[in-house]
Amino acid sequence: MHLSGLEPFTLTPESNFMNVGERTNVTGSKKFLRLIKEGNFEEALSIAREQVEGGAQVIDVNMDEGMLDSEQAMTTFLNLIASEPDICRVPIMIDSSKWTVIEAGLKCVQGKAIVNSISLKEGEEKFIEQALKIKQYGAAVIVMAFDEVGQADTLERRKEICKRAYDVLVNKVEFPAQDIIFDPNIFPVATGMEEHRLNALDFFNATKWIKENLPYAKVSGGVSNVSFSFRGNDHVREAIHGAFLYHAIKHGMDMGIVNPSQLQVYDDIDKTLLELVEDVLLNRRDDATERLVEHAESLKGITKEKTEKDEAWRKGTVEERLSHALVKGIVEYIDEDTEEARLKLGRPLHVIEGPLMDGMNVVGDLFGSGKMFLPQVVKSARVMKKAVAYLEPHLLKEKEDNAKAGIVGNGRTNAGKILMATVKGDVHDIGKNIVGVVLACNNYEIIDLGVMVSCDKILEEAKKHNVDIIGLSGLITPSLDEMVHVAKEMERLNFKTPLLIGGATTSKVHTAVKIAQNYSGPVVHVNDASKSVPVASSLISEELRGAFMAEVNKDYERVREQNKNAQSQNKFLSLAEARENKFPIDWSKQEIVKPSFTGNKVFTNYDLNEIAEYIDWTPFFHSWEMKGSYPKILSDATRGAEATKLFNDAQAMLKKIISEKWLEARAVIGIYPANTINEDDIAVYENEKQIATLHTIRQQSKKPAGQYNVALSDFVKPKSLAPEALEGSNDFIGAFALTTGIGIDAHVARFEADHDDYSAIMLKALADRLAEAFAELMHKKVRKEYWGYAKDENLKNEDLIKEEYAGIRPAPGYPAQPDHTEKLTLWKLLDVEKNTGIILTDSLAMVPTAAVSGFYIGSKDSHYFGTGKINQEQVADYAKRKNMSVAEAEKWLGPILSY
Repeated sequence: MHLSGLEPFTLTPESNFMNVGERTNVTGSKKFLRLIKEGNFEEALSIAREQVEGGAQVIDVNMDEGMLDSEQAMTTFLNLIASEPDICRVPIMIDSSKWTVIEAGLKCVQGKAIVNSISLKEGEEKFIEQALKIKQYGAAVIVMAFDEVGQADTLERRKEICKRAYDVLVNKVEFPAQDIIFDPNIFPVATGMEEHRLNALDFFNATKWIKENLPYAKVSGGVSNVSFSFRGNDHVREAIHGAFLYHAIKHGMDMGIVNPSQLQVYDDIDKTLLELVEDVLLNRRDDATERLVEHAESLKGITKEKTEKDEAWRKGTVEERLSHALVKGIVEYIDEDTEEARLKLGRPLHVIEGPLMDGMNVVGDLFGSGKMFLPQVVKSARVMKKAVAYLEPHLLKEKEDNAKAGIVGNGRTNAGKILMATVKGDVHDIGKNIVGVVLACNNYEIIDLGVMVSCDKILEEAKKHNVDIIGLSGLITPSLDEMVHVAKEMERLNFKTPLLIGGATTSKVHTAVKIAQNYSGPVVHVNDASKSVPVASSLISEELRGAFMAEVNKDYERVREQNKNAQSQNKFLSLAEARENKFPIDWSKQEIVKPSFTGNKVFTNYDLNEIAEYIDWTPFFHSWEMKGSYPKILSDATRGAEATKLFNDAQAMLKKIISEKWLEARAVIGIYPANTINEDDIAVYENEKQIATLHTIRQQSKKPAGQYNVALSDFVKPKSLAPEALEGSNDFIGAFALTTGIGIDAHVARFEADHDDYSAIMLKALADRLAEAFAELMHKKVRKEYWGYAKDENLKNEDLIKEEYAGIRPAPGYPAQPDHTEKLTLWKLLDVEKNTGIILTDSLAMVPTAAVSGFYIGSKDSHYFGTGKINQEQVADYAKRKNMSVAEAEKWLGPILSY
């Protein structure tokens, strides 16, 4: 199933359960209802934002309340969401029992939404009419198990209604089967009523039947309904939700409306409570309800106990101790336990193949099932590496003594060899390193070539090591073209090795459209670390590869077709029309503030203590694949304990970074007189002489009435309105480049030499956070002091994170200006390399990687936006303005081309 907000979201059979946030629902959140009733939509938006930051992949919006104008409320709220990129990046579920409200929502929402819901309760004619309209709007649909007789409350009724609705939708409406989502009704359990004993079990079995008999259909439900009988006893409700989801997902449930704060990890549920809950859910005992209710009474008001350090595990066998150390990431005793195991088992290889791999298999299983989080996995890998490093001399000696011992590679058998590299021109490797650690934890031998690796080097090493898979990573957009080049070379040289594609700028669409069609071997896009293991195992297995790639290729063909259809439906204005519809600013009412200086200002050895105060911690957790917003993630029911451990580790390392001066912060900023010229260019001056031209790109897609085709140049005063002396009535623009990565390499090398990937990744992640914090701090000083257009600003750090300040700092290579080559102009203006030590690669990535650069725009009307797709007319015009060939422009603008 393909859904989208501003960003695409694809649900596949291999995907984890899709979490639909439930708090933007007036029937599910008293706070949200109050805000909507008060007309306080702006604050209500913060709830939607929290849902997305908290890990909701879709947000459910419901305005069904007797005292509300539901249609108006839905329209207003969805229109506001559409102007918030951090919210509308996820798909929307339009939730209402009133068709008029659903249709009002469909008229507002962008991307591909989900309608929740329609049913057969008013008969087939009405059902078909509504389904046709949903199909016309391009949305997916939830179908309730409800017909003219009533709501399905038995297994047979659920099967009967779902089958009938499916046949009508597929055969009469020709609705895409993959966009049909059934809700087979989750009813409360343990109510004391005999007829409710099968409520959960019937849902599980109905889900299994739907997945087996209604091809491509999905299953959803409102999970909190199941625990309705235990309102007020959150401890029991959380356990019921966790256990219910565990069994529902096993039976095929794809998504659900869930409050993550009322959800317990299945393995963490108290075993006594779990048995009682499962007795009810699975209808295993006649007295199940009575026993659970009795036990629940004793748990009212219970709080989660803090886990205290327990050394009891040290009393187990050496095999048990090694397994425990791996799962828990404990390194303190690893040398002595590994030596004890070597003496006991006789050979170092037996230690690796025995207790160490047994422990890592447990880690892999827990991570793959969502019961263990990435920071824990990386800590486990650290333990494994230290144990193997301890055994290395013994392995080498044994190898010399007996060349036929069957030892492979570094002294251990493995599931396969995987070569990984960040492609030429790109220097970002945190994501690649994390994937490498996860794969290594699952017994794959990883050959990591590092960053900025040429195509020739990648293919040469792949042949040399006879690898089973090649993995390419990249963060910046030029990396996409380099990956295409590698694929073409693999095809030319008759490679058959599977190719994995990953990294922040990569996508399934780009992989399917641009990469897979240039290489006849297997090509698979992997969007996060948890997916890498099943993909790798399927590709390496002779038995699994054929069926796996047949499914992938079928999916990619569908993606290519959808992309082709989407491109053909794009409607573009001519460039002249787009410019005519530029963002309107009444410059006669704009206050142009003269800065305290013009030219450049350099900062070295900037105080890291001051910078650290501006850190936004939410992206730090995201870099470890722990979705959620700080500080709420620290108390999250599922991830809170591990998030707190990770945060404490980060604080300890940050303290060392600052006190021991591991890193140096450097920056250069510049402020210059400037005016817009030629509609889309910005002229930069020094001493009334033009010294540079900044080129901007304009939104070109056709906009609804009242919306504008924006370019960054719209926010700088036109030269035609400032004919007087430049220092008089003209505008200004700023520029900056900064880094907190000076000195990082030596410390990363130190950690890697000690087999400590956890600390190496932690240091890189903290350096990145410090760089972003430094950018926030410098922008504040520019606004309040150096330029001074917002001298009276008084914002807290959380306000800065929400970008509630005046003005913007757009960066080349990002949505408002997707062209990385504008960095070249920025580098000349600021003399960046000389003043900061930051260099640019051939692909214009910054080194050190903990670096940020961009421009300062001071207009109070300025705002962030995405350019979206542009057509050949604008590309040709842009190339002419930049004095480059159209082919060169197309290379740098590849991701936004509409053709």
